[in-house]
Amino acid sequence: MTERKGGSDVAYGTETVARAQADGTYKLYGYKWFTSATDSDMTLTLGRVEDAQGQIIPGTKGLSLFYLEVRNAKGQLNGIEVQRLKDKLGTKQVPTAELLLDGVKALRISPEGRGVASISNMLTITRIHNTVAAASAMRRVINLAREYASKRFVFGSLIKDHPLHMQTMARMEVQARGAFFLLMETARLLGLEETNMATEQDQHLLRLLTPIAKLYTGKQAVAVISEGLECFGGQGYMEDTGLPAILRDAQVLTIWEGTTNILSLDVLRSVMKSQGQVLSAFFASAQEKLEASSTIPTLSKSTSRLLQALENLKDFTQKAGMRGNGFMELAARDFAYSLAKIYIGCLFVDHAAWAGATESDVYCAERWSEQDLCPVHTAESSGCYNTDAVSMDRQLVYENSPLLKGKL
Repeated sequence: MTERKGGSDVAYGTETVARAQADGTYKLYGYKWFTSATDSDMTLTLGRVEDAQGQIIPGTKGLSLFYLEVRNAKGQLNGIEVQRLKDKLGTKQVPTAELLLDGVKALRISPEGRGVASISNMLTITRIHNTVAAASAMRRVINLAREYASKRFVFGSLIKDHPLHMQTMARMEVQARGAFFLLMETARLLGLEETNMATEQDQHLLRLLTPIAKLYTGKQAVAVISEGLECFGGQGYMEDTGLPAILRDAQVLTIWEGTTNILSLDVLRSVMKSQGQVLSAFFASAQEKLEASSTIPTLSKSTSRLLQALENLKDFTQKAGMRGNGFMELAARDFAYSLAKIYIGCLFVDHAAWAGATESDVYCAERWSEQDLCPVHTAESSGCYNTDAVSMDRQLVYENSPLLKGKL
């Protein structure tokens, strides 16, 4: 999907054109700037259908979805010229390339002009895959660090016997478990939808949680893995251990399938398009998960903090409704983070209320709930989203720069 003008702005960044052929197929012409897995057998791509006069429709309405096979029956590339392989920070095992499409034979598989709508299901899947990668990478580095701590002696004792090191790893563990819970809840909702068993609330919740899970776990993976490398001391910086590759590979998880800001705006879009129904589903589900823990003494503090965070979030959303779209756009990232932190907390408490829960499960829920669960409410109370803040943010970034005088 990514072209030279593109990236996340698919609607106005896609220049590939599709010319109809007499046999019902199309020939595609364009330049794909970032194409993953170029050794695949087939792919889907977006393009703009030319009319009889060679004209195209700009924007989202002009995009259609096409299926194409990378090679023909003789094994030759199907009108595709590989310009170069990308030299990337990580994921070097994935052949990513720039491709010139010069008469690629393709089939249109979406209604004309419905390309973006047709890829929405794919984006749900790939964003969940991204979440899988984030959760698994966190788990991998923690497992390695845990094993290392049980073997490595420093200052006369094993690393695992140093309380400060165990505290550090416990904080990593809480983040990793939170990512796993959010992943599995999102996957559960996807399973319900794919088997036609999802309620309306489930469908709304899946729409909201998918971008939230991707953006939050992607960012947390980088932080947890960086901390994990530090657990190995100098060995974490050595290429021959394989550890640095885990961190390099994780960095793409914040970028693939939409950056953190782009997905935060997608969260807002889901709220606006559903006229708030996704938020209603969120509050209902969160409240439901907290009900089981409300009578359990060991979870009373965690439950109380989460209920307060929910109230703070409701208070923020009510105020936001009177402040306009510009206000919400500025608050989008903190809003998405608040949704993630609160919902993960509800999942922690719900799990800890289970009859088979362990003491560690209860402790994990308690540790999670001690953080600022609703940063968007905290920031709004501090005036972080007013017009003065917008001006000062720009001033801070471009201070003493001639670019400050121009429109950004």
